[in-house]
Amino acid sequence: MIPLVLTFVGDDRPGLVNAISETIAARGGTWLESRSAQLAGKFAGILLASVPEAKLAELESALRRLEQGGLHVAIERGAPATAKRARLIRLDVLGHERPGIVRDVTQALSQLGVNIEEFTSSLEGEPFTGVEMFRASARLTAPGGLSLDELRKALERLAGEIMVDLAVGEDAGKA
Repeated sequence: MIPLVLTFVGDDRPGLVNAISETIAARGGTWLESRSAQLAGKFAGILLASVPEAKLAELESALRRLEQGGLHVAIERGAPATAKRARLIRLDVLGHERPGIVRDVTQALSQLGVNIEEFTSSLEGEPFTGVEMFRASARLTAPGGLSLDELRKALERLAGEIMVDLAVGEDAGKA
């Protein structure tokens, strides 16, 4: 089986996920995991699928035909799964919305050699004042030489500079 990473985006309407899942299943493929969301009238996602090597070209062709219906699909071969066990760290961010929060946090993580495994963010109104708040959660892997305390201290300094609350801790999720 060949692992494939598919990204897709199209005008939000019923049946988009079903069209992709039927296309994969009809070629003997398996939908393994995914993340998707409706954003600004578009439905976008990323998914990991596997397909028999003999059906790869047929699947790629069938997915390209979905573009005639306005669904844009990008296909990348994934790497075989590795048994690498890494220490997972969870990061939560909360603060008043302002430009540059994601840039500042990801820049600090990059400088520390920390890899982002998963990242989600949203804007929400503060319950009593209605002020727009930025909220993000990330699953991270840190290099072996970086302790959780060192990461926490670096991010606490950043939190003070950019005026957000950051929480850092071990993540019990899959590695």
